[in-house]
Amino acid sequence: MINKNIKALIESREFISVATSDPEARPNAAPKFLLKVEDDHIYLVDYVIGRTFRNLQVNPRISLSFLDSATLMGYQVNGKVEIIDSGKEYATVLKELRDKQIDLSIKRVIEGVTKGKSHKAYEVSIPEQFVILKVKAEEIVQIQPSGTFKTEKV
Repeated sequence: MINKNIKALIESREFISVATSDPEARPNAAPKFLLKVEDDHIYLVDYVIGRTFRNLQVNPRISLSFLDSATLMGYQVNGKVEIIDSGKEYATVLKELRDKQIDLSIKRVIEGVTKGKSHKAYEVSIPEQFVILKVKAEEIVQIQPSGTFKTEKV
C-alpha cells in the first residue's frame, strides 16, 4: 500500500506529471487529471488521442512525479498501468469522475470570482474520448533536496 503521507501528498493535487516512452524509447511527459488514490493504485484520466495513451498501449510502464513544495522533497511513483475503458469498474469510476468534476468546477469558479477573473478560465471539462489509467504503484522514490534518493517498494 502507498503509505498515508505519500497518499496525502498525491491527493493534495489536481494534476500529476506522467512520463511514458514509446517503442523507440522516446520520452513523453504530460500532466494528467488525478481522480483518486486507493490502496496501491492511483487513478488518472487520459485522452485517447494523445501520446501517453498510445505509449501505454505498447509499454505499460509509467512514472509519476510531483514535488512537495513545503519540504522541497521530490517524488516518483513508478509502476504499471491498466487501461480501463469499459465495464463495471469504468462505470463506477466515471460517476466518481463526474462528481469530482462538479466539485472542482465549483471551487475554481468561486476562486475566479473572488479574484475578479472570468469564470470560463476556471471551468473544468472532461474530454469525450478518455480512459482511466489505473496505475499500480510498485516503487516510490523520494528525492531529497540534497540530491540523495530513498527507494521504497510498494
